[in-house]
Amino acid sequence: MGRTLLLLLSLWPSLAAAQEFNPRAVVRRDYNMAKVAGVWHSIAMASDDLGRIEEDGDLRVFIRNIEHLKSGSLKFNFRFKVQGRCEPVDVVCQKTDKDGEYSIAYKGENKVTVPETDYRLYVTFRLRNLRNGTETQVLALYEICKKYGLSSQNIIDMTKQDQCFSK
Repeated sequence: MGRTLLLLLSLWPSLAAAQEFNPRAVVRRDYNMAKVAGVWHSIAMASDDLGRIEEDGDLRVFIRNIEHLKSGSLKFNFRFKVQGRCEPVDVVCQKTDKDGEYSIAYKGENKVTVPETDYRLYVTFRLRNLRNGTETQVLALYEICKKYGLSSQNIIDMTKQDQCFSK
């Protein structure tokens, strides 16, 4: 996963070139997740098990909206491909005691964390899935208003590979 994180960090030049990007606005702790609420779009996913995020993978999702609930939990509205069709799915991730961490039961035990965000342009989510003694990690990059091109053996550019991605 370390190599994957480095690949996603290669986004920084693209983000820094964006007119609205402010590196001082990047948040890596003490999150105010109410600020993440709103319409988002999937940009890229990376995983140590590509089969789970490739076409028809069980962890391949396309974000549409994030809602911050009164309980502190997050409700995600995704599009998920089922038998070749994009179907809407709502998922609630329960807030844990840790800052920026949520849990959900889906095909095993899952912890969802927020490595960083600037609340306005992008947010990254890290999913750690434990199923039958095997851990899978997925890192997802969501953007709010711009597209960034990505290309690498461990990164799937969601904007170019699936009809579920549309604005």
